[in-house]
Amino acid sequence: MPINILMPALSPTMEKGNLAKWLKKEGDKVKAGDILAEIETDKATMEYEAVDEGVIAKILVPEGATDIAVNQPIAVLAAEGEDVKAAAAGAPTTPAAANVPHPAPAALPSPKTGRESGAAPAALHPSPSSGRVASASEPGGATNGHAGRVFASPLARRLAKAAGIDVGRIAGSGPHGRVIARDVDAAKSGGSALRAPSPAPAGTGIVPAQAPSDDKIRALFEPGSYEVVPHDNIRRIIAQRLVLAKQTIPHFYLTISCTIDKLLSAREDINVTAPAGADGKPAWKLSVNDFVIKAMALALMKVPDANVTWTEGGMLKHKHADIGVAVAIPGGLITPVIRKAETKSLTVISKEMKDYAARARARKLRPEEYQGGTTAISNLGMYGIEEFAAVINPPHATILAVGTGEQRAVVRDGKLAVATQMKVTLSTDHRAVDGALGAELIGAFKMYIESPTAMLV
Repeated sequence: MPINILMPALSPTMEKGNLAKWLKKEGDKVKAGDILAEIETDKATMEYEAVDEGVIAKILVPEGATDIAVNQPIAVLAAEGEDVKAAAAGAPTTPAAANVPHPAPAALPSPKTGRESGAAPAALHPSPSSGRVASASEPGGATNGHAGRVFASPLARRLAKAAGIDVGRIAGSGPHGRVIARDVDAAKSGGSALRAPSPAPAGTGIVPAQAPSDDKIRALFEPGSYEVVPHDNIRRIIAQRLVLAKQTIPHFYLTISCTIDKLLSAREDINVTAPAGADGKPAWKLSVNDFVIKAMALALMKVPDANVTWTEGGMLKHKHADIGVAVAIPGGLITPVIRKAETKSLTVISKEMKDYAARARARKLRPEEYQGGTTAISNLGMYGIEEFAAVINPPHATILAVGTGEQRAVVRDGKLAVATQMKVTLSTDHRAVDGALGAELIGAFKMYIESPTAMLV
């Protein structure tokens, strides 16, 4: 009988993907291990291998299709000896989920505080008077049930929260008006109107928050003075995760200056002694970032109570320092993870990072290479940025933002001197790491980065 080829789940959290390219066409013979297609997730493009033999009877989803649900049929394979035309005739119908992405409703960016960097625009904005969004259980929040209760499936609630939409404002199409996942998808794509927020009772002082529509935002600009660039999958996921991070993680920030003259000298000495490789080039060329990764890993081992992840059921205390490192890719960024970085030499860390960065830009990383991690590093020093604060990437409890190294005037023994200094800012999840503990962690990092020989023993 015909075999349905299904959209694969390429990572534990994947719910949808894009079909970037078909490498087989209808009528082609297929054997186990053949590459059928390239599947695009939010972070990588991966090859999809066949597990059965036969002939491609019908392609149900064209290449370029987006938002294809996991386990949705994308093609039909006629088994060996089976009639190809009959297999194609009995193919299942393709749901409307495989389509060209619709632009998400636009949102005005939140004003920056001067201490945050990279915060994504929120879909719902707090009112100036309250500083927060009215939920469905509060005065001013919309409901679809009785006595302020919102009827919605757990999946719909999770999707709405990730999209920054008040689930109580979504018109439900499930039994008794229950909000289900497809209602959230429709609201995100603009295919379903949101309920107007209920007016706040007099004297509450709460102004219902409501994101302006695309049309209202575009009306602020002259027609023809802009072009609409639809969000791709990467940008949508980045926006959702950063909004979730800022809404659910109580951030606080610690900044310290590190003197890196000894580090720069050690780096130069190590690079000069590098032997020639098979291609005649030096076998290694350490960067300042390699030292930063190693120093952060050792600092987490020195302050193990900060090497944690917050969960509602309990704190996850990690035994190793798995360091995610932000790498810029076209349209966004990705954080490949150096596993057990505290056990690796600087040269090994350098080699792994160069490999990860190259494959990240080519979107060839495997999910296990960029998922998880216990902390992260974001380095904008190469762009001349002196100081910034990064947004924590769940499930991490911390992220270290690294600024540029530059010569500055310092006071030593009551006299002015010149030193090369680098400012770093630790963003911390206050649920998991308190102020004193965060200060202890960034202090340990400073000790290692200013005494690089301590990283070599």
